[in-house]
Amino acid sequence: MRFVLTAPDARLAEAWVEHCGHLDGVSVHRGSIFDVRCDAVVSPANSFGFMDGGIDALYVERFGRAVQDRLRRAILMRHDGELLVGTADIVETSDPQTPYLIAAPTMRVPMALGAQTINPYLATRAVLLLVRRGVFPDGPLAGQRLADHLGIVAFPGMGTGVGRVPAEIAARQVRIALEEHRHGPPRLPTSWAEASERHQLLYTDKPTRLQR
Repeated sequence: MRFVLTAPDARLAEAWVEHCGHLDGVSVHRGSIFDVRCDAVVSPANSFGFMDGGIDALYVERFGRAVQDRLRRAILMRHDGELLVGTADIVETSDPQTPYLIAAPTMRVPMALGAQTINPYLATRAVLLLVRRGVFPDGPLAGQRLADHLGIVAFPGMGTGVGRVPAEIAARQVRIALEEHRHGPPRLPTSWAEASERHQLLYTDKPTRLQR
């Protein structure tokens, strides 16, 4: 499976290249996500499936209002009404060029996340776990593994729009999630100190004691 990191602006493109450009199976596209022929695009918006702002508004413009209806119905039926940050789901788009949309919220409701959030990491991790382990929940491929059918997944900036996460921090967190995905089974931290350091290294190079 390949991942394409898209960037309509120079700052995000540079951050993608710096942090993720060296990763196997990952490429950077400078331009619109709709220029990329892929099997699925990622929606990094909110937990309730509203698609009326940011990149989601462009998805609705491209795929039609039905994609929001499918997503909100999936959130209601499969997630008890809320797709939590750190989880993801997939719906059809009815677009032959980009047949699927993967929703992975970077925020519960539209809000500025700032520089110390880890939500871009959590959302990216959720996408990667879904495409590696998940199955299609419905449609003609119901029950079949996503990994057997999704060859290319395209990401926009994760939290860099409405969430106002700096491009460099969002790209760092996406890189860490991708590296973990490529390196096999996860490893639990061996202490609170290690867990705290790993948490902080998602957004800073200078970890401190969080309990102070």
